[in-house]
Amino acid sequence: MVEVAPDTPILVGVGAIQQKATDSASAAEALALMEQALRMAASDAGSEALLGRADEILIPKGIWSYSDPGRLLAQRLAVPSAHTVLAEIGVLQQTLITRACQRIANGEASVVLVAGAEAKYRDLLARKAGGEAAETEQSGVVPDTLLQPEDELWSPVESAAGLGMPVGYYAIIDSALRYKQGLSVAEHRDQMAQMYARFSEVAANNPDAWVDEPFTASFIREPSPANRMLAFPYTKLHNSQWNVDQAAGLIVCSVAVAQELGIERSRWLFPRASSESNFMSVVASRRDLGGSPGFRLTGEAVMAVSGLSFADVRLRELYSCFPAAVRVQLEEFDGLREGDLTVTGAMTFAGGPLNNFVLQATVKMAQILREQPTEAGLVTSVSGMLTKQACALWSARPGPHSYAHVDVTDRVRAESGICEVVADYQGPGTVVGYTVLFQGDQPWRAVAVFDLAVDRRTVAYSEDPAIVAAMQGEECCGRRYALSGGQFTAAA
Repeated sequence: MVEVAPDTPILVGVGAIQQKATDSASAAEALALMEQALRMAASDAGSEALLGRADEILIPKGIWSYSDPGRLLAQRLAVPSAHTVLAEIGVLQQTLITRACQRIANGEASVVLVAGAEAKYRDLLARKAGGEAAETEQSGVVPDTLLQPEDELWSPVESAAGLGMPVGYYAIIDSALRYKQGLSVAEHRDQMAQMYARFSEVAANNPDAWVDEPFTASFIREPSPANRMLAFPYTKLHNSQWNVDQAAGLIVCSVAVAQELGIERSRWLFPRASSESNFMSVVASRRDLGGSPGFRLTGEAVMAVSGLSFADVRLRELYSCFPAAVRVQLEEFDGLREGDLTVTGAMTFAGGPLNNFVLQATVKMAQILREQPTEAGLVTSVSGMLTKQACALWSARPGPHSYAHVDVTDRVRAESGICEVVADYQGPGTVVGYTVLFQGDQPWRAVAVFDLAVDRRTVAYSEDPAIVAAMQGEECCGRRYALSGGQFTAAA
């Protein structure tokens, strides 16, 4: 048995909650789900005493309205002195796990709780019944630490063209990657459908997944009343499912605390290595619209310090909010072998609570690694529109370093080609990525990112039926159009 330093951070307790109530009155709110998940994590570790020794409680912001949910949890768990941290949307979920590990490794904390939850399905049930789901009121309270993104997730030029929901941005990224890979539109749709069909099979065998039935590739690929097109070529079943009630709780402590409390070695999981990039750029500004220097560099970094390679890692949970996120990772991770890309069933089928999926995935990965202690598990993270990236490697055995984290933000900033995004452009432009947005079951508007000149871009739209139709059946990347007033018309 390898001896490890007493200040080494380890994950000792995990818990995941899934609530499928038939009415909102019988369903617990997000706060209660977080509490349940943390109590489950303490039970999983075999030590209820962990909760009472929490130095810090970390939570990613959700759809709920609590201003400092960590304080509410601290009161419920009887640790009123715990430091509370709330991470706004736009902060990587992995950042919270990284912070927990760093605080322990630095001797600034000995037990840290990380929890997150959404109860959007509960809200949906309440609205269908003509009411509103009540939640614990909290006002005039702020967290001890508020983590915020340093920049905006999108630009006014993108918004003016009609981009709002993430699905449109990701569909544009995917079209650029398709063009770079030399795939036809049909081949691209086939590949995505096959990939997501496999995800649904994994979910069907995961008792914690929200969807428990597999789907065929043809059903996923083609729009239907039960699977409408959202932003070509993405149907609903390519989209993260956020109408879920799910929660996760993780307890990280030092080896010294685990030994003091008698937590069995078989419960310990080591954060073997992690890496992050927090460089932010809006989608239209990225010179390599279908690529991600952030994932290339975080992937290289996490493998370098872990002593492993992508070919060594057979348990993977690649962040899967939309197909582009997965496909870009496959493009950027050198040596990633064939095999399943998810242990949960991915965010469409396992469930994609808005700002909590990475915690859910880490719980599942920990459970599997305990069953397969010779393996290592990779969990990746995305924030924004493929804006920030992170990788985490977990194992039941320590690596060459007791704990290693690499921040590659500055390297990503230096290696990311960034274009100026301009408004009110008139003249010719070349499409570098595009989508067709839908309203209901009808195509509404084609939106495209255009190259104008060296390192200059704009975003424009067209509602011309001929252009909208062409952009759903033909490869339009590389085509030139005439632009004026934020719109594009017949090929230039």
